[in-house]
Order: sequence, then structure tokens, then C-alpha cells
Amino acid sequence: MLKLNNFKKYLEFQEEVKENLKNLKELDDHSPLLKENLNLLKEKGYLGVPYPKEYGGLGLDYLHYAIVIEEISQICPSTGLAVAAHTSLCAFPIFKYGNEEQKRKYLIPLAKGEKIGAMGLTEPNAGSDASAIELKAKKNNNFYILNGTKRYITNSAEAEIFVIIGTLDKTLGKRGITAFIIERNFKGFNIGKEEDKLGVRGSSTCELIFEDCLCPKENLLGKEGEGYKYIMETLDGGRISIAAFSLGIAKRAYQKIIEWEKKNETKSEIVYKIIAECDTLIESATLLTYYSALLKNQGERADKESANAKLYASETAMKICDYALSLYGYYGISKELELEKFFRDAKICEIGEGTSEIMKLIIAKEVLKNLK
Repeated sequence: MLKLNNFKKYLEFQEEVKENLKNLKELDDHSPLLKENLNLLKEKGYLGVPYPKEYGGLGLDYLHYAIVIEEISQICPSTGLAVAAHTSLCAFPIFKYGNEEQKRKYLIPLAKGEKIGAMGLTEPNAGSDASAIELKAKKNNNFYILNGTKRYITNSAEAEIFVIIGTLDKTLGKRGITAFIIERNFKGFNIGKEEDKLGVRGSSTCELIFEDCLCPKENLLGKEGEGYKYIMETLDGGRISIAAFSLGIAKRAYQKIIEWEKKNETKSEIVYKIIAECDTLIESATLLTYYSALLKNQGERADKESANAKLYASETAMKICDYALSLYGYYGISKELELEKFFRDAKICEIGEGTSEIMKLIIAKEVLKNLK
């Protein structure tokens, strides 16, 4: 953990968050308990950490937000993922690109936790490549008419406000991508089947179906044809939250390794090496995550740094979960111990907000761009 003097306020905040999360429940399969968790977080203001108080938030910065995600995810990764999607993927683009009327109507209830948010980006044929979006949006008088589907959308069972990415003209590629704010009760918009997932099963993930969905023209987010730019900046911050989410899982698994050695007192050189490696991985991932959050605080783009953090922290989570399972042996893979659940939960770290392969492409492109 960073123990520099100028981090004192963050360390004090982290202790406050830990105290406030004592009643947070750990979920596996999706259940009404997720709503209980979200209500607890709503009471503490943790569903709007980085947004100004005038819009219902806590008025804190992105590092405070990353700490909240990290601490929630140590207890319940499903809830951590739900909060990350709500705050980073739905509330952020409305805060950054929405007009004042949209902020008053949508950001305030999101930041206060009165309504849950989601983003509809991924499609059956468009995952890592956002420019391949196929959901069609056609302008007609005072409405945009949306047709198509979205898939693997986090929070879709609970969300009442959705930021949806579509295209006005597929032939324009990135220049046709446009963002819209969709309410759950809009005509022609329906929630499809829920996915039966490997991990983070306490978090809802459903298909979104648009069949001549009527979106009022005032719900255009930003400008036509600028949606791709909005996605890139949104994912820039979203990757910081997934890095923090990964840290939470990694730290929980690491604690199990420490507990195992304390109980068995093997004083084994092999186990000591595992502990040393895990500790170094977590400290390094923490530095990368917090550094990218600090850059975000300064209003700077942090494409490379957030990709660095997300790549390293997500792979750290998987590696430490794997070490923990190996130490516990057959007991580790039984459902008596939560390690098997954390191992399943950790896999999404390497997929959500862009796969590890996409993170490597982003990092390499940024490195080479800066050499010119």
C-alpha cells in the first residue's frame, strides 16, 4: 500500500470505506441480495463518488472512486462490477458529454443511487472493435428509431438508464457512431435473456433488444457521429475501475494464501517465494492503478496508463487466485471455500473493458506514437 504523506487523505478514506462495508453481502448467483448491497452503497454515497455534489455525487476524485471499487470487490466482486459499470460506463459519459438538462434529469438520480445505470456497447458481432457497431439509429422527425441487439450488458436487469451506442450510417465506420440515453420504459426497448455466466454470477448480464425503439431527439448524447470518441474516453476511465476491481479480488486471494501459511506453518521456501511474488504483484498493480487514477484526476487522457493498470492488475488477480487454489489443493476447488468462486470471478478481469490482447495493442500503439 502507498504510504506517502500526500496519500494520507486516501488512506484515511480507505479505512472509512472498509468500516462502512461491514454489512456488505458476498453474492454468487444473482438474487435480490444485490439490491440490498446497492442500497447500502447508496446510503453511503458510493454510487456517485467522482461526481460533483451539485449533481448528487460525493464530489471526490477518481482515486477515491478506485479505492471504493477495490474495497467492494474484496468482499463481493459481483457488486464491485455492478458499481463500476454504473459509475464509469453510464454516469461518466452523461457527466462529460451530456447537456445541463440531461445531467439534471439523468446524472443526479444515478449519482444519488436512486436509479442504476448501464451501457450498451457490446454486440454479437462487435466486442473489442467498437467501430464494428451494427445497431442502427435512424432519425425521423422528433425521434431516433433504434433497431438491433446488444449482448453481455452488465446491470441490465436492474438498470433504468442506459447509454446506448449505435450507428447512423455503417458505411461511415467510426464517423457514424453515435450515443443515446435510453430509459427502460421507452417503447420498442426490451430486456432479453440473462446470461448463465462462469463468474460474477451475482451481477446481472442480459441481452438488450431494440425493435423500432423510439428515442426522443433530446436524448441524443453529445453530437451525432462523435460516439466513438465518447466510447474511447469512457473506456479509458472504465479500465481504471476494472484494474481496481481486479486488485480487490487479488488481495482477497492473497489473504487466503497468508492464512494458509499461518495455519500450517510450513516455513517452506516454495511457499515463501509464492508469498513474495504475490506481494510484489499486488504492490505493482496498486501503483499502476493509483497512478492512472491520479492522471484522470488531472483531466488528462490516460490511455496507455489505464491499459497498463488494467492488463497488469487483471493478470495479477488470475495468477494469485491460481496460486491460492494450488496451495489449498482439493479443498481449494470445493465450494466450502470461496476461492473457487474468486477464481471464476477473476476471469472477467481479463475480458471486461477490453481483453488483455486489446490492452497490449493500446499500449504498443501509444508507445510508438510517442516516439514519433
